[in-house]
Amino acid sequence: MDQIKIGKFIAKCRKENSLTQMQLAEKLGITDRAISKWETGKSLPDSSIMLELCEMLGITVNDLLSGEVVTMSNYNEKLEKNLISMVKEKEKADKQLLSMEIFIGVLVSLILFSLVFVAAFVQMADWLRIVLIAVGFIVFAVGIAYAVRIEQTAGYYECAECGHKHVPTFGSVLWSMHMGRTRYIKCPKCGKKNWQKKVISK
Repeated sequence: MDQIKIGKFIAKCRKENSLTQMQLAEKLGITDRAISKWETGKSLPDSSIMLELCEMLGITVNDLLSGEVVTMSNYNEKLEKNLISMVKEKEKADKQLLSMEIFIGVLVSLILFSLVFVAAFVQMADWLRIVLIAVGFIVFAVGIAYAVRIEQTAGYYECAECGHKHVPTFGSVLWSMHMGRTRYIKCPKCGKKNWQKKVISK
């Protein structure tokens, strides 16, 4: 998707509707800085407010993602291109999230080991030693839970039996046996438990 083109189109539609950036931002419940980022092509509107934005500007989502008013003659072609582009954007974002998951896992592990090491080998009061270890385990637990949440939502798990790709529940990912990003979970389609690999595309 051409973010610059989309940004200019948002600005044009906003002006045609006699709205300032501040007024549009207030209607959408966001900051005018977010509107400015859209209009300069630095970011795209979040999917959660896209429909509301389009309604306010009097355009369709397909128009918005095309950066122009789409005529009926090329509607299907533009829609297909926009859908493919959105899938590619999601795959790219999921890859970045999975890289962040590794970073978070390594970081919280280092924090835990560092605090336990300090508590074990540095001279200090017993209560402080306990506090350091407790803080280390709390940071580790929160970080790992967040990393698991990223793994759960980024991409899909593919059933080894039927090939169905799905996003499982957080609980099933958290408590399942795993080897890296391959987890022993139940497929919602065939109902069988098997080792399912994490994949990016559906």
